[in-house]
Amino acid sequence: MVAPALHPPLSIGSRVGAYVALTKPRIIELLLVTTVPAMVVAEGGLPSLWLIVATIIGGALAAGGANAVNMYVDRDIDALMERTKGRPLVTGAVTPRAALTFAVAIETAAFVWLWTVVNPLSAMLGLSACLFYVFVYTLWLKRSSSQNIVIGGAAGAIPVLIGWSSVTDSVGATFSAAPVLLFALMFFWTPPHFWALAIKYKDDYAAADVPMLPVVASHRETTRKILAYTVVVVLLSFAFGAAAELGWLYWIAAAVLGAVFTAMSVQVFRTESPKTAIKLFTYSITYITVLFGAMAADVLLRQGW
Repeated sequence: MVAPALHPPLSIGSRVGAYVALTKPRIIELLLVTTVPAMVVAEGGLPSLWLIVATIIGGALAAGGANAVNMYVDRDIDALMERTKGRPLVTGAVTPRAALTFAVAIETAAFVWLWTVVNPLSAMLGLSACLFYVFVYTLWLKRSSSQNIVIGGAAGAIPVLIGWSSVTDSVGATFSAAPVLLFALMFFWTPPHFWALAIKYKDDYAAADVPMLPVVASHRETTRKILAYTVVVVLLSFAFGAAAELGWLYWIAAAVLGAVFTAMSVQVFRTESPKTAIKLFTYSITYITVLFGAMAADVLLRQGW
């Protein structure tokens, strides 16, 4: 393992920033972007502001705890990759013991918060997402299988079920067709989203001996799978719209966003340009953000908001 770099004592602000960085706040933002619209669709309108805030707090803590454990486990390979060598456990801004203590503390807080303030089902879903991300993806698949992000992506799809269950408080309602399709949409969206990033950082993953698909497969095979998963995502967006009985706003958004997503995936398939791949990665975030925003807006518009 590469020893962390020595540096002067950190200020309070820098130390707080280092702990925040452990949670991967940009990933948390994306997860919450999917959670709140799921709540709106499940409610058929706007849930109470308190329930939204409570679910966001619990979801952010749960995701942050899982991400911090991921950084703790991956600190050796993070030190080998250009993209991650500035992370706090690599630089020494946070010690491994402190990082793990922090991670367990906020994950425990998330479970207790969701159980007592939202409902037990949401708490169990949050905990299951953490355990799956840590044990199945980080500890098992990431360093051993090119299917790592395919199977491991299930953890990132669970927040939509947390959002749905926070409103319905029922296993039967949570696992009806609409939320299951929404879960599937996020599950199949994750591989093309992440593989596009991995194409650009292929050498990084190779240096760390992490078998991301672009490292172990040809560019053609990787981009063929990106295109195939993208088509599945678009079809699932249509299936969800039908199951949730959404209106014209959502359908227009799903069609336009899906057409662009597919066209960009075709472009990546036809070229070997990392620049084109990173454009697809960036757009995939836009796609999911606007699509989920459209589903919430569609429901609220039809409810007269």
